[in-house]
Amino acid sequence: MNTSYDVKFWEIRRNPTSKTPSYVTRWKVAGKVKSKTFRTKELANSFLSDLRRAAKDGEAFDIATGLPESMMQPPSDLGPTVLSFAQEYVARRWKESAARTRETDTYALMALVPAFVKDLPGKPDDAELREVLRDHALLPADRRAELPRNRAAVLRWLETASLPLADLQEAGVLRRGLDAISVTFAGKKAAANTVLRKREVLNHLLELAVEEKVLPSNPLREIKWTPPKSTEAVDPRTVVNPRQAGALLAAVSYVGRSRGPRMMALYACMYYAALRPEEAAGLRRENCQLPDEGWGMLTLEKARPQANKRYTDSGEAHDERGLKHRAERETRPIPIPPVLVAILREHIKRYGVADDGRLFRAIVKTCGSRVPKQLLVRADRRGVRRACR
Repeated sequence: MNTSYDVKFWEIRRNPTSKTPSYVTRWKVAGKVKSKTFRTKELANSFLSDLRRAAKDGEAFDIATGLPESMMQPPSDLGPTVLSFAQEYVARRWKESAARTRETDTYALMALVPAFVKDLPGKPDDAELREVLRDHALLPADRRAELPRNRAAVLRWLETASLPLADLQEAGVLRRGLDAISVTFAGKKAAANTVLRKREVLNHLLELAVEEKVLPSNPLREIKWTPPKSTEAVDPRTVVNPRQAGALLAAVSYVGRSRGPRMMALYACMYYAALRPEEAAGLRRENCQLPDEGWGMLTLEKARPQANKRYTDSGEAHDERGLKHRAERETRPIPIPPVLVAILREHIKRYGVADDGRLFRAIVKTCGSRVPKQLLVRADRRGVRRACR
């Protein structure tokens, strides 16, 4: 423990960044500014009095924590580590979360947990740390597979090196986590939406720590950090017009002997009815009103979002859930134009439906409204791509 007798104190001040009243005790040890936030001014004053009394008694102050020796917690009382609390966080949210939410939480923690470690010898590569977190440590206990010997050694190092969660009250430590989520695992600048999602996971974790009385307040609120700007504007040059959509749907039917024609109707639902991929994947025959002529109607009631099998309840790539941002049994009616009615009628006539009534039995991994590259390659071979220019 590095200590110093160079200590300076400031008066209590109101926290300007907090929506609810809170008060900050600020002091400096060996030139390093320290702070701690309290719910009431009385608590802040009491803590400041303890610090001043220790300085008056001639106690040395720890430079890392800013606390005098008499106020330092023994190692056994430092509370949970970042790793152990991240595991508790995942376990608490697992039951009520969708598979994609579980995956989002895990990938955020895969960036955060390795950032909050001590500088101990024998540190494994970041890729090894992330692999152990993804495949073992950040899964519920009943889903963890037995680790091979080399990976077990990586986990032991991580458990030993993980910082106490209380250390995240230090601005410098917390900024290490914000820096980690601002880049991809390859070290490149991360997209704005990705950074904001991961920061939200960090904020939720710290809020849980406050709720569990592990931390007195959420230290993330006191960090002056400018989040990257995300754009919500749609570039008109990227919007598919009806002529291009028809050409691309035709291109889908060229892929493979049977998969492409089966998937053409799914992509048509995404374009003409603006369905999310998981909504199209959950579409059943009973949800479709397909008259011989004129407009039809789709009544959405279920979705089948895709996620890694380790995060789904069924152990398959798709879990059936209610519609996004809606109550569990709430439905959503969508009028569909005659062109989509004709496409769906032809699809049902040609391929039938699954045993559970689903229209699309062969589901591929989709990427929003974009068409996979192989479709454009096939389209280029048949001259369709030229029609899209």
